[in-house]
Amino acid sequence: MPKIPDKIKTKAEKLREQIEYHNRKYYVDAAPEISDYEYDMLMKELISIEEKYPELKTPDSPTVRVGGEALKEFKTVTHSVPMLSLDNTYSPDELREFDVRVAKITDRYTYTVELKIDGVAIALIYKNNLFKTGATRGDGTVGDDVTANIKTIRQLPLKILDKNFSGFEVRGEVYLSKKQFQAINEEKEEKGEQLFANPRNAAAGSLKLLDPKIVASRKLNMFIYMLINPVKYGVKSQWEALQKMKELGFTVNTDAKHLNNIEEVIEYCNQWETKKENLPYVVDGMVVKVNEFDKQEILGFTGKSPRWAIAYKFKAEQAITKLKDITVQVGRQGTLTPVAELEPVHLSGTMVKRATLHNEDEIEKKDIRIGDMVIVEKAGEIIPEVVGVAKDKRTGKEKKFKMPDECPVCGQATVRYEGEAATRCINLKCRAQLEGALLHFASRDAMDIEGLGYALVQQLISTKLVSDYADLYKLSIFDLANLERMGQKSADNILKEIEASKEKDLVNLVYGLGIRNVGERTAEILTEKYADMDQIAGATEEELSKIHEIGPVVAKSIADFFKRKETKEVLKELSDSGVNMKRKKKVIKNVLDGKIFVFTGEMEKYSRGEAGNIVKTLGGRVSAAVTKEVDFVVVGAEPGSKYDKAIKLGKTILNEKEFLRMITAKA
Repeated sequence: MPKIPDKIKTKAEKLREQIEYHNRKYYVDAAPEISDYEYDMLMKELISIEEKYPELKTPDSPTVRVGGEALKEFKTVTHSVPMLSLDNTYSPDELREFDVRVAKITDRYTYTVELKIDGVAIALIYKNNLFKTGATRGDGTVGDDVTANIKTIRQLPLKILDKNFSGFEVRGEVYLSKKQFQAINEEKEEKGEQLFANPRNAAAGSLKLLDPKIVASRKLNMFIYMLINPVKYGVKSQWEALQKMKELGFTVNTDAKHLNNIEEVIEYCNQWETKKENLPYVVDGMVVKVNEFDKQEILGFTGKSPRWAIAYKFKAEQAITKLKDITVQVGRQGTLTPVAELEPVHLSGTMVKRATLHNEDEIEKKDIRIGDMVIVEKAGEIIPEVVGVAKDKRTGKEKKFKMPDECPVCGQATVRYEGEAATRCINLKCRAQLEGALLHFASRDAMDIEGLGYALVQQLISTKLVSDYADLYKLSIFDLANLERMGQKSADNILKEIEASKEKDLVNLVYGLGIRNVGERTAEILTEKYADMDQIAGATEEELSKIHEIGPVVAKSIADFFKRKETKEVLKELSDSGVNMKRKKKVIKNVLDGKIFVFTGEMEKYSRGEAGNIVKTLGGRVSAAVTKEVDFVVVGAEPGSKYDKAIKLGKTILNEKEFLRMITAKA
C-alpha cells in the first residue's frame, strides 16, 4: 500500500477541525462565520480525501454526519440509569401542591425550569472522549441503538476535548423544527404517503429509519438537558450541569431559568404559555426540577418517576367554528384527502380557515357532518385539525360526507385497497399527479433523464407540452428552446438525455411508471419473472400474487394499473416512440434456489447488506429473524442472540470464510 503523503494527512486533519468549528458556530452558537456554499466545499474536499484514502477516516470525522450504510435492524442498549418518565401537572395549584410535597421532605432548595421540547428522549454515551453510542428511551430500561442515526445530527459533538470527560453519558431530546416538519410532510404528500401527525412523531419515525442517509436528509435537531452521575465531575446542581454541558459543546436550551421559589416558577410558566407559538420548534410544557443534586437524592423516586421533578403541561388551544363544507384534494401520488372548509377562527396566533380531516374513516369515526359546529385544534401547534363535534349544537340540517367515486380532477374512477384508509386515483394521466409522476419517471433509478428537474417539469405542464410520460418523447428542439431559461444548447442536451433513456432496461421503465406499491425491488422481481412489458401487463392478479415477495396487495395494485385504458394508451405511445419494452439484463440462474439466509455479527469482506444482496442475486432469500424456515445462519464477529437461537433450532451455521466459499462456488 503506497504511503499517504504527509501534506494529505495534514490537510485532512485541518479540514476536520475547520468543519467541526463551523458546525459548532452554526448549530450550537447560532453565529455562522461562513456561507453554506463555503461549508459545502470544505465538506466536499474532506469526503474526496477520505474516499481516496479510506484509512484517514476517523470515528469523529464530520463526514459521518451525511449518513452511512443502511442497517438491517437495531441492536438494543440497556440504560446505565433508567430513563424514567415525569408526572404531569396542568395548573398553578398543582405546581404548588408539588412544592408542598417537596418541602415536607427537604428544605433550602431552588428550582430550574426548562422548556419541555416535544421530541424523543435519547441517551448519548462517550468513551475515550469520542461519541460511542446513542440510544432511544425504549421502555425506560432498554432502548434501541440508534448511533448511526444520531451521528447525522449536526449539533452532536463527535469528540469532547475536556480530558475530565473521557467517558460519560448525557441525555436530551431529539426534535424537528416546525419548518422541517412541514417540508417532510410536503414530501410525503407528494409521494402519496401518510403524513406525520406532529413533529414528535416525525422525529421518532426518523430515528427508527434503517437508512442513516435518509435520516440525515430529515435534519433532526437536539437539546441536551441531563448529565448522568454529575457529582462524579464536581457538578452540584442542575443549573451547573447545564452550564457544564454547554462548555463541553452540547446544545443546551438557552431559555432554561434558575428560580428561587414556586411562585417564580409559576410566573415563568405563564409567560411561556403565550410565548411558545413564536418558537421555531414545538413546546408542550415546562419541566420543573429541584436544582440541588443533594436535595434530589433526598427526595428520591417513586416506582416510575422522580419526586424532584414534574412536567407542567400547557393546555392545547381549541376553538369551535362551523364546518361549511368538505372539499377533496388530490395529492401528487393520487391520494384523495378530505379538507374541512371552516368559518374563519383565531387559533394559536393564526386565522384558521381550513383543516385536515385525514380520510373517510376518520370522518366516520368522529361522526363529522357538513354544517356541524366542530372543535378545531392545532396538531403539534402546526397543522389545524378537526378533533371533535359539538353535537349538542346540531340542528338536524347537517349532511353526511361520502368520498367521491370519481377523481375530482380527472373524473376517472377511484380505488381503495383492502387494508388502506386512503382512497386513490390511479389514472397515470391525472393532472394532479403529473408533476410528481414526471419527476419520478425522470429520476436516476428510473429513466435517468438528467436535467428534467422541478422547474422544467412545471413549465412543460403549464405550457401543455406534456400530459403524460409518452409526451416527453414527442418534444422538439423548438418546444424546449422557447421555454424560460432554456437556450438551444440546454434544449439539445435535454433531448439527448430523453433519447438516451429509450435504451434503459425494462426494470427502469417498470419502476419509472410509478405503480402503487412497486418500488425498485418489486420492479426487479417483475422483470426477472417476465421478459417484456406485454407479459407483465398481461399477468393476472392471481398469478402475480403467487410470486415470492409480491403477495395479494401489491398484485392488485399492479393488475389494476395495467387494466386501465389510459395505461394501455401510454404504453403503446412509449413503444411507438422507440422506448425499450424488453428485458436486457441476463437473469442470473437461481443457483441458491430459494434458500433462506440470516446474517448476524460483523463481517470483514462485505457488510451484512452487501452479503444479502449477493444472496438475492443468486436466487436466495434473506430473513431478519431465525425461524424454522431458515436454511443458513452466517456468523461474523460478535454475533447476537440470533446465533444462540440458530444453535437452539439446529440450523446450519456458516462462518464468513464458509459463506464466501459457498457463493464463489455457486457464482
